Amino acid sequence: MPEWLNHSQYLVAFITGLLGGVHCFGMCGGIVGALSLGNINNKNTSQKSAFIISLGYNFGRITSYTIAGAIVAFIGSSLIELTGLQTTQKVLATIAAIFMVALGFYLAGFWSGLAKIEIIGQKFWKYLQPIGKRFLPVTNFQQAVPLGFIWGWLPCGLVYTALIWTLSAGSALEGALIMLFFGLGTLPNLLAMGVIAARLSKWVKLPAVRVSAGLLVIAMGLYTLQRALVF
Repeated sequence: MPEWLNHSQYLVAFITGLLGGVHCFGMCGGIVGALSLGNINNKNTSQKSAFIISLGYNFGRITSYTIAGAIVAFIGSSLIELTGLQTTQKVLATIAAIFMVALGFYLAGFWSGLAKIEIIGQKFWKYLQPIGKRFLPVTNFQQAVPLGFIWGWLPCGLVYTALIWTLSAGSALEGALIMLFFGLGTLPNLLAMGVIAARLSKWVKLPAVRVSAGLLVIAMGLYTLQRALVF
């Protein structure tokens, strides 16, 4: 892959997270709102402190994405090394490409089937959710980080699809970076409040913006698929 295109995957990951913000609002917005409102209503917690606590949640959440990306990419690269087969690399790249195209269709608003793969993580989440409750109530940044880390494993079709993308990343570091940029892309939607959040939400819902982002991801997926089939 050309060097410039290899680095462009980080930009695509960031845009995917940013434009997937509508889904993030649906999945996590209620959690953020409830936790932030609870802290603001606490007479011992200022609005500034609530924002810092929100930073803690999101730091933990993005850390979990980054670790998950490293693990999935490591599994993918290990399979390729263990088998020593070019076919394995092609299969993983093809799977990643197909899910990238599906992700592009989701972002563009052409298809909403990604939500169905959230069922995969439901059983796993039942065990994690009680662990997260142990960190409540949260009163500072240090307490918010581990809660955010648990929250990062909340079943989410958008996150799962991005993770499958990292199967063909080539190394744990590459997989971690892809998910780091994806996580940073989701940050503005979940951190913004008030007027900023309303304007950002309105912008990401614009058909032209969503279709453009979707087509960009689809193009990246088709390029990956073409490489997998040709080489």
